[in-house]
Amino acid sequence: MELIYIIAAFLAGFIALRCKLPPLVGFLVAGFALNTAGYESTPVLSTLADLGVTLLLFTIGLKLDVKTLLAKEIWGGATLHNLLTTGIFTLALLILKQLGIGMMADLDVVQLALLAFALSFSSTVFAIKALQEKGELNATYGTLAIGILVMQDIFAVIFLTVSTGKIPEITALALFALPLLRPSLFKILDRAGHGEMLVLYGVFLALVAGAGLFELVGMKGDLGALIMGMMLAAHPKSSEMSKSLFNFKELLLVCFFLNIGLAEQPTLDGLLMALLLMVMLPLKGILYYVIFNLFRYRVRTSLLGTLTLFNYSEFGLIVGGLAYKMGMLPGSFLVAIAIAVSLSFLVAAPLNSLGHKLYKDASKWLKEFEPEKLNASDRLIDLGEKQVLILGMGRIGSGAYDELVETYGNNVIGVEAREDSVELHKEQGRHVIHGDATDSDFWARVISKQNIKLILLAMPHSQANSFALEQIRERNYQGQIAAIAKYGDEEEELKALGVDAAFNIYHEAGSGFARHVCEHLTPQIKSS
Repeated sequence: MELIYIIAAFLAGFIALRCKLPPLVGFLVAGFALNTAGYESTPVLSTLADLGVTLLLFTIGLKLDVKTLLAKEIWGGATLHNLLTTGIFTLALLILKQLGIGMMADLDVVQLALLAFALSFSSTVFAIKALQEKGELNATYGTLAIGILVMQDIFAVIFLTVSTGKIPEITALALFALPLLRPSLFKILDRAGHGEMLVLYGVFLALVAGAGLFELVGMKGDLGALIMGMMLAAHPKSSEMSKSLFNFKELLLVCFFLNIGLAEQPTLDGLLMALLLMVMLPLKGILYYVIFNLFRYRVRTSLLGTLTLFNYSEFGLIVGGLAYKMGMLPGSFLVAIAIAVSLSFLVAAPLNSLGHKLYKDASKWLKEFEPEKLNASDRLIDLGEKQVLILGMGRIGSGAYDELVETYGNNVIGVEAREDSVELHKEQGRHVIHGDATDSDFWARVISKQNIKLILLAMPHSQANSFALEQIRERNYQGQIAAIAKYGDEEEELKALGVDAAFNIYHEAGSGFARHVCEHLTPQIKSS
């Protein structure tokens, strides 16, 4: 049975990829097709799907600064959106009930409010996948969206606890002592190496020390995985652990998207109700944009953040299933919610792929705040009189920075998306500023000065480098551009876009190693 699911997922995902759509769209379609053909989810598939979500939340935690959640834009924005969306959706559903439309006629106000609450959440899995595929997890709007989603997860835990009457065990108080274990966890991570033990340690922390421990004391396991990841976020190897878990987690998430399509047998009534719920989805998106705008984010941040969260959440299925078990919602609504969640993914996926183009078109008529009135975390960046610009200050960018400073002195400046990394570079004496190199407005400000003579695209994701290159070329930049690539096709794509030099990091690492050896060891070897 599982072999059929693997074949269907691969074929559908490959077709979606060739159609320039995220593979997850193909996985969803495969799930629906299998469901229509009479197949159902299996315990193995469901278990793997749950493990994928748990690992996803753990890896989110590895990249999340707890200070982010304390910002008023995060907790205030998430709370305001949840309350407004629940209220407006309840009103909309009440109007449908009064009109006798769909399956609303038999529901009371409390049931409608419960359904509205379930629909107010956005999908963590979908949003993170969309951000990862674009290489923009650390962009301003990416950080904002993730913060909102984490707060929504906290709301979910509170709701599930209250609605089920399941009070955490008294032993849950011991969880407050978890920070005391942090030094020990750090020491183990220091000694876990860089291979399979690092992966196994990550799986152990996510599934056993995080999710397992929290479930043992009556708490939501996924929240435990998230918190365990956050505890390790400050460790230098947290990023390496996240990358080592990436492919394993991605494979498990295929099961998650398949499972959504396999969740319920589609019915005509369920489909019609789901279409009505989809008509309400733009209201949710408008509220996100208005709230982000209220906190004085730029048009780009507000719009791309909205598109990232422009979907219904799989949490709606959890709420619907719980409400059904408690006799608060009829089973037919499970089908409607499942279809609506899937349809929202199918709509949101291409919108996210076209996000930058949509912003470019929308920025012509959407009003922008004055630079000095913008949110402090979203202001444009002035590069001063620097002449060499390095985008992405990871290991490659940092190495390039140090070499170029030796040649050009203090005319070099780096741009990095992660604030914690920026502070670390500053402590090491590098001139690095916090900024989003995939930001169109960022490029409009930088290129206009005409001081930059050399740009190095050293971001780890090819799509981010390609987008930055397109922005540079659109602004008639006359200097030189060099970029890194991991694979041959990425190298060719960058050259086609007009980069002056593209370097394959794996090839260059070998030749660079050889040059370093010859320069420092000067071996006395005769050539043949």
